[in-house]
Amino acid sequence: MKTKHLQDSMIGWRHDFHIHPELGFNEHRTSENVANLLENFGIQVHRGIGGTGVVGVLQAGDGARSIGLRADMDALPIIESGTCEHRSQEDGVMHACGHDGHTAILLGAAKYLADSGYFNGKVVFIFQPNEEHGLGATAMIKDGLFERFDVDDVYGIHNIPGMPVGSFALRSGAITASESLFEIKIKTRGGHAALPHMGVDAIIVGAEIVQSLQTIVSRKLNPALNGVVSVTEFITDGSRNILPGSAILRGDARALSSEINETIEARMRQIVDGICLAHSVSADVQYETVFPAVINTSAPAFAAQQAASEVVGATAVNADCEPKLFSEDFAHMAKAKPGCFVLMGNGTEGANARPLHASDYDFNDDALTIGSSFWVQLVEQQLSKSVL
Repeated sequence: MKTKHLQDSMIGWRHDFHIHPELGFNEHRTSENVANLLENFGIQVHRGIGGTGVVGVLQAGDGARSIGLRADMDALPIIESGTCEHRSQEDGVMHACGHDGHTAILLGAAKYLADSGYFNGKVVFIFQPNEEHGLGATAMIKDGLFERFDVDDVYGIHNIPGMPVGSFALRSGAITASESLFEIKIKTRGGHAALPHMGVDAIIVGAEIVQSLQTIVSRKLNPALNGVVSVTEFITDGSRNILPGSAILRGDARALSSEINETIEARMRQIVDGICLAHSVSADVQYETVFPAVINTSAPAFAAQQAASEVVGATAVNADCEPKLFSEDFAHMAKAKPGCFVLMGNGTEGANARPLHASDYDFNDDALTIGSSFWVQLVEQQLSKSVL
């Protein structure tokens, strides 16, 4: 592995980030530490991009091509239940998604590339805030990320618990789903629990809507296409002997294409309108797509496959993995530039195999050298010095 000699340094950086986690757009300590390290490596640093984002720029030779590598920095509002020595010291905040590892991996690659200079072109190291709420990538882009630091391709990486360490998975096309949040506000007449015929029970209306929403995926989408519609909250103003006059349904929808996402929204509005019409009541539907689907471009996906195969061997790289129904803020960068989002194994045992966002999850330190070596191989491959 190219970055094996940096393993101890990466572990130290990762554990420090884990001990001091910070929520989205509050990554002040993290981003300052990242910026200081990049400067120590001799890399040109730009602070405050999109709030707490950091961008490092490293040029070698006179090559005109450029490549963007992105890591996310934010943590989650979760109380850590694990017992590792580097457990969080911030009450109610922890790195439960491995962004501490992603950041350390990109720092390791930056250090190696700054020392070796064995490439011809420009590398843009993107340290992004607030991935978890889907706001950081857009903030950086609106702040001129790709105008100020133009790249030909952009790449992201995420660890996956349950995948063996030393394995990679990717695909051309959709690799993660869009996430849309919906809220349905139902307004009825309510009434006395003993006299239901004199009013309209918002629970009955809401229950019909909840049941019918499940037919969107099971009966209104092509079975060959993926989608998920989940109602996660059902809130009413009813009480012991009062039929509620209002109800709020909230939930989450996932899709692997904008077309399917638009179909889910359209069918949802039809269902709500139809049921409310049958009961002579009204409702308001709000549907907001927070994360678009991540769509990997074919050329960057092939480049990532080649680089991963060089690092861990072709048999450990699944280049046509099943798409995942979780969502990822990298989608905004992959819409702005040709890009590829890569999945990397975090291990199959213990805290490394616990689900992302679990309170006892932990990033696998053995993946640090693998991930950073992948970044280095990708840069040296895409910005080959042989053209000098």
